[in-house]
Amino acid sequence: MRHGKRVNHLGRTSSHRKAMLSNMAVSLIKNKKLVTTLAKAKALRSFVEPLINRSKEDTTHNRRTVFAYLQDKYAVTELFREISTKVAERPGGYTRILKLGFRKGDGAELALIELVDYNTFLVGTKEKKQEKTGRTRRSKRKASEPKAEAPAKASVAETTEEAGNNQTEEKAE
Repeated sequence: MRHGKRVNHLGRTSSHRKAMLSNMAVSLIKNKKLVTTLAKAKALRSFVEPLINRSKEDTTHNRRTVFAYLQDKYAVTELFREISTKVAERPGGYTRILKLGFRKGDGAELALIELVDYNTFLVGTKEKKQEKTGRTRRSKRKASEPKAEAPAKASVAETTEEAGNNQTEEKAE
C-alpha cells in the first residue's frame, strides 16, 4: 500500500526521475519557462523552489549543494547571479504553473511552468497596448490620401485640357 507517500513517481525509476527533474530544472533556469505535462510541472516546482531558495545566500556550500542537484555549471551560475538577485525580496512561490489544455496525441494535460519574475510575455502585452493608443494607422492613411490624390487629379485635369486643346487645334487646321 502507498499510504502517506506524497512523492509522485511519474511512472519512472528513482534514477530516471531524478535525472529528468534535473534536466527540466536546468531548462527552466536557462529559458525561464518550460512547457510540459501538468504532473511533471508540479513535480518540477517542488524540485526547483528549494534550489532557488538556497541561491539567495551565495556561499560555497550552497553552490555545491545546488550543483549536486543540477550538474550544470552554467545553470548554477545563472541561478546565483541573475535569478537570486531578482527574487531576493520574494519569500517563496518563485514559479507559476499555467494550464494549456490537452495534448493532441494522448490527451495529457499540458502546462507552462515559468519563473514568476520573468514573465515577459504578460508584461510585454501591456506595454504594446499603451504604445498603440498614441497613434493609429487610420489617421495616417486619411491624412496621406487627400494629399496624394489632389496632385493626381490636377495632373489628370491638365492632361485632359491639353488633349482638348490639341483636338481643337486639329479641328481649326
